[in-house]
Amino acid sequence: MEIIQTILATIVTLGILVTIHEWGHFWVARRCGVDVLRFSVGFGKSLWLHKGKDGTEYSISAIPLGGYVKMLDEREGSVPEHLKSRAFNNKPVLQRIAIVAAGPLVNLLFAVFAYWMMFIVGVSVVVPVVGSVETGSIAAKAGMPVGAEIVEVDGYPVRSWDDVNLRFASHIGESKQLFVSVISSPSASPKVYTMALDKWSVDIEKESPLSAMGIRPYRPEVKPVLGHIVANGAADQAGLKVGDVIQKINDTRIDNWMALVDIIQQSPGQLLEVTIERNATVTMLRVTPEQKVLEDGAVQGVIGAGVKTPEWPEHMLRNIQYGPVEAVGAAFNKTVHMVGLTLDSIWKMIEGVISVKNLSGPITIAKVAGASAASGFEPFVSFLAYLSISLGVLNLLPIPVLDGGHLLYYGIELITGRPVSEKIQVIGFKLGMALLLSLMTLAIVNDFLRL
Repeated sequence: MEIIQTILATIVTLGILVTIHEWGHFWVARRCGVDVLRFSVGFGKSLWLHKGKDGTEYSISAIPLGGYVKMLDEREGSVPEHLKSRAFNNKPVLQRIAIVAAGPLVNLLFAVFAYWMMFIVGVSVVVPVVGSVETGSIAAKAGMPVGAEIVEVDGYPVRSWDDVNLRFASHIGESKQLFVSVISSPSASPKVYTMALDKWSVDIEKESPLSAMGIRPYRPEVKPVLGHIVANGAADQAGLKVGDVIQKINDTRIDNWMALVDIIQQSPGQLLEVTIERNATVTMLRVTPEQKVLEDGAVQGVIGAGVKTPEWPEHMLRNIQYGPVEAVGAAFNKTVHMVGLTLDSIWKMIEGVISVKNLSGPITIAKVAGASAASGFEPFVSFLAYLSISLGVLNLLPIPVLDGGHLLYYGIELITGRPVSEKIQVIGFKLGMALLLSLMTLAIVNDFLRL
């Protein structure tokens, strides 16, 4: 069931973004008087094909990893004399630029719309209160206090951990003094702490910028209360039930969930005496953790039980919501920030500051799409907006084969007054295709290494 949900979420995600992108090209091409022969979502064999009254073939194809808009063009086949004025290659250079740029620009506009919709509905976030600071970390050296709420990072207001993390991420690889403002209570004045960054590196595969800074978010205490029991697992066979409060294992007092997990994992195959409280009655049960072999060959114990999710205190939750007009500015600012962060990350990857191991391909996209869809409307729309921004920005890069490569050629034509020679365009196409295939291969290899 989970696999089916992931596949459906991926198809919906890519289908929406590809359709929007290609619709941008299609809509502007039609407005510029170019005949569109085919509008395809996906590549390869057509699964569904319909010819509209406008003469365009609309297709849904078998490989849902992209799409295309095929326009009337003398470079791709003979064009009757009476239709030459409607061919893409015969349009003024400014119109060709508009048609090519429309796809990625519509992706960016869609991101603004998605964020606008989120802000209209309202986004529930956790207030960024520091739970703990790792000894010897950058935050510890700056004197960052536990229990304080982060309200600004380098002059930018932040209202959630997502905001804080993204602001930190924009400074990866830098050497500077990063100013972080916090408040000890809602009525207190902000106090500024200086984070000293020295070519700050973050292994994004293993840690977030937040944790690399040495900051751990506040989390409510996770008590040793069972919230889920796996049928026929060790816990179920021992008679443990949902709602049981674990007080002791053997003679060891259990004060929180992690203490329980540690003992269970360290006791595969060992008989444990578990003291529980159930309906105000204390009972002792015996359970033997099953053996689970990990990828590295190590063995740990499991009993087939999950924790009861703790409730967040009301003052630790915040609802970010705007009116229809105010949300436009907030959505635009969010999109601009994400575009800047994407471009900054690409540049730092070229510089070697960020590892190319962070490139992701279709498998990672599928996993994240499935997880965000399962988490609800807000995470899915947020992921959709982020992916739309990535698609828009990447397509605008000046790499032949991509929209940005065509824009580069047309920009040169606009300046020089003559088109770039076919020979140079062919060479550029081959180089661009080689680069694109190399990056796609690397991204897919990274995907498999993450499995």
